[in-house]
Amino acid sequence: MKSKKSIRLYANENFPRPVVEHLSNSGYDVLTIQEQGHASEAMADEEVLNRAINDERAVITLNRRDFIRLHEHHPEHHGIIVCSVNEDFQWQAGLIDQAIQSTIKRHKSMTNQLIRVHR
Repeated sequence: MKSKKSIRLYANENFPRPVVEHLSNSGYDVLTIQEQGHASEAMADEEVLNRAINDERAVITLNRRDFIRLHEHHPEHHGIIVCSVNEDFQWQAGLIDQAIQSTIKRHKSMTNQLIRVHR
């Protein structure tokens, strides 16, 4: 199974920073839009997905509806993880970790996978 360090995530602008920190601390390679210098640009969702694809990262977002639609129209990507809002950031990071590991175990990678993480 892939190590967490080899799993590259791209956090959408609206994704909670504390969850990103928990994921990073548990070994994931997480890049945020803000770290790329694009904070407060209101980047279009399709552009977020394209940036993630170009950087070989899976998108992680709270913007469920739009990214589910993007997955349906553009199913070739490095993974899309759509999450429900959860104010227990550590718990949410754990749920994301479980979902990623389960997907990799089942499909051998996150490529082209839509992963739904609920509270």
